[in-house]
Amino acid sequence: MKKDEILENDTNKKHTILKIVLVLAIWLLLTLLWARYISTSGLIVKEYAIRNDKLSEEYDGFKIVHFTDLHYGSTIFKDELKNVINEINKQKPDIVVFTGDLVETGVTLNDDELNTLINELKKIDARIETLAVDGNHDYDESGYFEKVMKSLDWHVLNNTYEFIYGNSKNPIVLVGLKDLTYGKQDYENAFSFINENDENLYTIVLAHEPDQIDEFNNYNFDLVLSGHSHLGQIRIPFIGALYTPKGSKKYYDEYYKVGNADLYISGGIGTSTIKFRFFDKPSINLYRFYTK
Repeated sequence: MKKDEILENDTNKKHTILKIVLVLAIWLLLTLLWARYISTSGLIVKEYAIRNDKLSEEYDGFKIVHFTDLHYGSTIFKDELKNVINEINKQKPDIVVFTGDLVETGVTLNDDELNTLINELKKIDARIETLAVDGNHDYDESGYFEKVMKSLDWHVLNNTYEFIYGNSKNPIVLVGLKDLTYGKQDYENAFSFINENDENLYTIVLAHEPDQIDEFNNYNFDLVLSGHSHLGQIRIPFIGALYTPKGSKKYYDEYYKVGNADLYISGGIGTSTIKFRFFDKPSINLYRFYTK
């Protein structure tokens, strides 16, 4: 082969490699932009059917909306929050439950921003009640969780319970547990209703970290609603979550059957640590009860 032909082949190879590198760089850039701005926007409503023989027929059609991991100030601000509240109210829920991580750690809200957060959350329209538990991001020095909860008429169920009657004489029980990472658990108090009531009551547990289910599985319960894992936040098709935080190492996907109980994990709304989502759009969960 002549010298000029060799030089031409080398040049062509270099151009080919350069093109490949350029294409990969553009693909990576577009992927990052998608994960940062497209995947973190919008909102999906995921609906699940709940069936259980303990539920009396009056609970047929009963609806619970579950939202979690707002991480306000991460990728969620006033406009995004308005959209979340609108979607919650569109479902016409009987109960709304929030399972922790209200404001992203390290975010500082001025008085106007804090009032905006409070005033928007006040617009949640549950037929019966809105209930909440705290998450690991609700224990920072800001005290935003306590400040906001004091301004709302929500019932914070930290290591306690509440009976919800709906249209029935037979209640369902909502049990709320403090955050597993920083909170102090008191399972005996949280499930103390069992001492004076029928253990056959349909029982829903609100727990921020899903792995906590293994710590209270000696009690009688039917449904656990959790968050924390964000379902991985970054998910790869056919692989799933690349990483999940402590407290969601064992349970991190949408659904598990644990003993006789159903465990549902919401992917949440905001982002934690990194402001990216991939194949994991912000979402809220709608649980619709069926008894017929």
